[in-house]
Amino acid sequence: MTAEAVEVTDENPAASRRSKLTPEREQEFYEAVLDQIRRCGYDALTMEGIALRTRCSKSTLYRQWRTKQQFVAAALRARTKERFSGIDTGSLAGDLLAAAHAAGSGSFGDTLLVQALTQAALHDPDLKKVLRETLVDPELAAIGAMLDRGVARGELRADHPARPYVASQLLGVLRMRTFIDGKHADTPYMECFVRAVLLPVLGLEAPEAAGERDAGESP
Repeated sequence: MTAEAVEVTDENPAASRRSKLTPEREQEFYEAVLDQIRRCGYDALTMEGIALRTRCSKSTLYRQWRTKQQFVAAALRARTKERFSGIDTGSLAGDLLAAAHAAGSGSFGDTLLVQALTQAALHDPDLKKVLRETLVDPELAAIGAMLDRGVARGELRADHPARPYVASQLLGVLRMRTFIDGKHADTPYMECFVRAVLLPVLGLEAPEAAGERDAGESP
């Protein structure tokens, strides 16, 4: 029986009792898990590898998280931070550009993680559920809220035919550029995509970029 197959049960209080970890130490474990997934893929992730990297015993990990699946789920939930939270520039065009900036700034690590987990999630319904809850649904909700505010301000018709596709376009470009061009969708790329594609389709005028404003103000 391998270490991955060890089952910790309630009949074994010593094994099932969770050790107390500081938030900093717990976060260190989570970062190690996600980094190993990015580097090696989900299938290659092992408790042994995390124990070695974080200089702890495997028993500590198994007391805290009973299986690899539970460990990964906890790490994903711990990293859940809505990258679009707080975006409200007062205009839909400004919100979409701010979202593009936020998405592009973290595209490298995010894309690697999603790529590594997506394949495994096809065969693991629980992982798929966690992946959607932590990496997909929060961003869909945030973009939906931006569009709702745009409708409320009269910037966008509620029945605009492109409205249902904005989130999938923005997030799709973010995730897929590495497959198509072999490059990550960084901030300049994402902002150009919004200016060249999303805003014209939605009938929105792009705000001036900082460089354009500076040039216009020069004598």
